[in-house]
Amino acid sequence: MPSVLSMLVHHTYALLFAWVLVEQGGVPIPTVPLFIAAGAMSAAHQLHIAYALPVILAACMLGDSAWYFLGKRYGARVLNALCHLSLEAATCVERTHGTVSRRGALTLLFAKFVPGLNTVAAPIAGQVRIPFFTFAVYDLIGSLAWGGAWLFAGRFFGDIARKSSEFFAALGHFGVGLVLLAVFSLVIYRVLKRRQFLDELEGLRLEPRQLMEMIAEAERDGLDRPFIVDLRHPLDVLTDPLILPGALRIGPDELKQRREIIPNDRDIVLYCTCPSEETSAKVALELHRLGVHRVRPLRGGLQGWKDAGYPVDKIAFL
Repeated sequence: MPSVLSMLVHHTYALLFAWVLVEQGGVPIPTVPLFIAAGAMSAAHQLHIAYALPVILAACMLGDSAWYFLGKRYGARVLNALCHLSLEAATCVERTHGTVSRRGALTLLFAKFVPGLNTVAAPIAGQVRIPFFTFAVYDLIGSLAWGGAWLFAGRFFGDIARKSSEFFAALGHFGVGLVLLAVFSLVIYRVLKRRQFLDELEGLRLEPRQLMEMIAEAERDGLDRPFIVDLRHPLDVLTDPLILPGALRIGPDELKQRREIIPNDRDIVLYCTCPSEETSAKVALELHRLGVHRVRPLRGGLQGWKDAGYPVDKIAFL
């Protein structure tokens, strides 16, 4: 296996740029092991952090700016695409909406340190109409803090390793394998974490066809319809002002805090924007743990319902 020193000396800047750009594009490949490896090799003066940081910043700005403008133009549709790409974005969209709404551009200062938030912060910043200049300044500072922190952590590790020539030589020989092992391990961890979540969800999802049958049966027999809750963020509602017939718009936090508004004698159906319905699924699981057992997420969310050709109501904004 070629030594990590040789690889970084000849390809590190191109590798850093391409890797960060792909990761910022939404592909779930971790960058931290690569940053640490690059920082460690700077201890041997084989590359320069002063050159590596601008490369990282350029890749971040290019990728984040593209997502910013896509989010500004297409809103929830862009977030849906990220839900499909990322292993963590879907579970983070609702939280990021709330964080950006409360803190504005300040969110960008720490977004890259948080898995999931890193992926969706830029398009949501565009969706909430943060001015691009403000977005660019805060995103640049956040990217600098993120890249610099891990590069200098690697440099610190490299300086310690240099004190033992044998250890440093072994690090150079096996470094590529260690970096790849770290990347592979993180990806596998995220996949297994997502798999565990989906296993918890097994059998809980409600198909659009089943919900339509439940509504029709209730109307035919004069019974109460299912209690349908629209969990979408107001920004998503603005870009797609449709709602399931009879649904109530209640935020995830409000629904969990106001347990008294949830009926005990009816089926509760939750839906959100993301086609993987992870926000509604997560809320359903949390309500299950609180003792609300007749609650299920709608498979495919609002988009799945519309794709099935079932009726929707138009939301009238005051």
